[in-house]
Amino acid sequence: MFDTMTITKAFASVCGAMLVLLLGGWAADGLYNIENHGEDHVPGYAILVHEGDDAAEPEEVVEVAFADVYAAADAGAGERLWRQCSACHALDGRDGVGPHLNGVVGRAKHSVAGFNYSDALRGLEGDWTPENLAEFLLSPRSYAPGTAMAYNGMSDVEDRANLIAYLATTTE
Repeated sequence: MFDTMTITKAFASVCGAMLVLLLGGWAADGLYNIENHGEDHVPGYAILVHEGDDAAEPEEVVEVAFADVYAAADAGAGERLWRQCSACHALDGRDGVGPHLNGVVGRAKHSVAGFNYSDALRGLEGDWTPENLAEFLLSPRSYAPGTAMAYNGMSDVEDRANLIAYLATTTE
């Protein structure tokens, strides 16, 4: 089955493949090795940056007051956003991982009877106004450092306004 000619062909094939890989490596090293091209050669592409008078001015970001965004908020869009919150909160008066949120807009902070608030939230004073809720929803950990709420926050001001508008439609 295996005669000397078959073994010789297999050995020659392996040697030929090694020779191709060796020559390919030598050619690539010659093309891409910096040492062969002198000190002024660097690999990569130059990215031209125009500075001075020709440089484009960065766009100025206009900060919109939350009250203006909230005045135009869409509670229907907020209802779709509520799905994120419904994993931990309810709107039917039952507490879950988090306190129920029906009637939360205008309600005193940490005022749900029987719910075990974190020390961070117990230390807050005042009511959950739309502005306070917007700041809290932007970054719960920044608003109340040490809060047990694991939510990372909602960066879009329109989404926060829509969600708060939806929560304002729920009653206690």
